Amino acid sequence: MLPFLSAIYAGLLLSVFSPASSQDPQPLTRDDFDLLHSAVQPDASELWRQIPWGISLLEGQQRAVEEGKPIFLWAMDGHPLGCT
Repeated sequence: MLPFLSAIYAGLLLSVFSPASSQDPQPLTRDDFDLLHSAVQPDASELWRQIPWGISLLEGQQRAVEEGKPIFLWAMDGHPLGCT
């Protein structure tokens, strides 16, 4: 994604979710949601999107045994943006 588009999307997010000083907040319309949702989606060409990720540890264990491969398990505790 181009850097200036990221700045535009950030400004759009701030304008939609920042409190208005003297106005009541407007409800989020479906069109606004669709625009915001598409703006925050990662690009399909990113390499990590091409990995067939699994969410079941038991299925992953069975597949690892069948294919003779290790399991990559990513676990964390805390806020996902702070990694605390």
